[in-house]
Amino acid sequence: MCGIVAIIGKENACRHVLDGLKKLEYRGYDSAGLAYIYDKKMFNIKSVGKLNKLINAIEESKFSKLESSKVAIGHTRWATHGKVNIKNAHPIIYDKKVAVVHNGIIENYEKIKEKSFLKSYDFETTTDTEVIPVLIDNFVKKGKSFFESAKSTLKIIDGAYAFAAIHQDFPNEIFVSRNTSPLVIGIGSDFKVVGSDSHSITQLVNQVIYLEDGDYAIIRNKEIEIFDKKDEKTHRKIVNVNTDIGFVSKDGFRHFMEKEIFEQPNVLINTISSLLQENDKIDINTQKIGIKKNNAILISAAGTSFYAAIVAKYWIEKIANIAVSVELASEYRYRNPSNVGFSSMIVISQSGESIDTLMAMREAKKLNLKTTAIVNVEGSTIDREADYSLYTRVGPEIGVASTKSFTSQLTVLFLIAIKLANENKTINHKEYQSFIKLTKSLPNSLSKCLKMNDEIIDIAQKIKNTSNTIFLGRGYLYPLALEGALKLKEISYIHAEGFAAGEMKHGPIALIEENLPVIMFLISDGLEDKSISNLQEAVSRGARTILIGDRKSIKKAKFVNYSIEIPEFEKKFASTFSPILMAIPAQLLAYHVARERGTDVDQPRNLAKSVTVE
Repeated sequence: MCGIVAIIGKENACRHVLDGLKKLEYRGYDSAGLAYIYDKKMFNIKSVGKLNKLINAIEESKFSKLESSKVAIGHTRWATHGKVNIKNAHPIIYDKKVAVVHNGIIENYEKIKEKSFLKSYDFETTTDTEVIPVLIDNFVKKGKSFFESAKSTLKIIDGAYAFAAIHQDFPNEIFVSRNTSPLVIGIGSDFKVVGSDSHSITQLVNQVIYLEDGDYAIIRNKEIEIFDKKDEKTHRKIVNVNTDIGFVSKDGFRHFMEKEIFEQPNVLINTISSLLQENDKIDINTQKIGIKKNNAILISAAGTSFYAAIVAKYWIEKIANIAVSVELASEYRYRNPSNVGFSSMIVISQSGESIDTLMAMREAKKLNLKTTAIVNVEGSTIDREADYSLYTRVGPEIGVASTKSFTSQLTVLFLIAIKLANENKTINHKEYQSFIKLTKSLPNSLSKCLKMNDEIIDIAQKIKNTSNTIFLGRGYLYPLALEGALKLKEISYIHAEGFAAGEMKHGPIALIEENLPVIMFLISDGLEDKSISNLQEAVSRGARTILIGDRKSIKKAKFVNYSIEIPEFEKKFASTFSPILMAIPAQLLAYHVARERGTDVDQPRNLAKSVTVE
């Protein structure tokens, strides 16, 4: 959503920043702004709304030496903390000296404001971002350099973020930092440029450096100093982005799918922040959804979105005590469905153009059901025709096998469940606050899950030559077993099937033979022993077993061939959030098996991203 562009050392820097921001408009935003330094003085201009409003404001006003400045930073903001207004628009400037543009969330900003050494500071915005320029200013006033001040600031802030900062007393420097949110540095002949992605800056440069997680850098006209999370000076690979346009848009990843898997912590911030208000209220209108007392909810979708819908059924029924029926979109309209007992249908589609889902929604409209769309693409057909829409806001998803859309859809659906539960008083205020707090922590938890990548590569090499695979799960993880099997078959062309763990003895056990991979998702929810028994049945028949679970369940199932331990999550809620957390290893396993087999990961045979035919 939010976009960053910064330039140092190039004539008419502000104009080039605006050109870069135009290329980030696809992300979605609600305000824009830029700041620049000329003659050791800070200037800035902001606007609410689309970028053309900022451009018009610049053209209608006379700003000192705007065209002469050689250092500028710009931003398109999607509001997270603080209302949409000029004051909260980026760049956030403190004391007319320090300017910061920031993507992501500073999770501990409220605690930072309470620190004794900041008591004399007057915070002018309601953003989380403002603590960054205030901290930098505090350290500069204590005699530190701009670089050391920004570096000291990194030791205090927590969260998933990327930011760029400038200081009027240090006009030849830009400080940048990346923690989960992507950031790329472009290398010009005698200038440097920074962008949220390579797409935003390739009109100026053909060589870029992709910062890695935890990296920070000080950038000057002809110099870049990069440091890693251990504060050690490092050198990152310079990538020639002119050689392969496809590679450019992959931002250094081998495939779009790989990129999109690793984008999930960042895009989930966008999903969450777009639906959570400052006061922790969920910005979802259940009246517009059409929820009525004593009526059930209908959810319809296809493919990966269908499996997200099944997870939602478990959540809504258990947490909000509302009955849910899940329908395959391709089946719904052809079976003369009844509307008795239903008042609303929720449809889920990444593209918003899936013909099966669209036709199911139209059938629901004929039955006088209120329709709500969960989509990624605003202005799509389903979005336009639905009575009400909720957006996942993950940006373009190029890989045919859905990854970041799945976890964002789950997040939207979970927030619907919590909103309904809160209104129905099936959870108390303390439970509501706990759910909200843990929802906010999901991006950080997904980042931890991504650190299992190397471990999963090793397991992928062990099963890459198999012809068949079985996935098992129970409760919330049963739909994930279906999704894990779908991912593997989609891109690796290995036959894979997902089953509820308790159903294995009712047929699938006949398929088990020597060395057949059986992959189980398992969380300690009080029922894990039953699932472990199902896994024992597979082992006794020669299966090669892989367990993706928490530490407790792995300890109980020491007999498995391979295990992947997900990061610890708050025990009381680990089961509830397990489909989102375990989606990461499921996706990585499918990706690495496919890559090992040499298939076309991003465009698997016979499949399309947006299915517009029945």
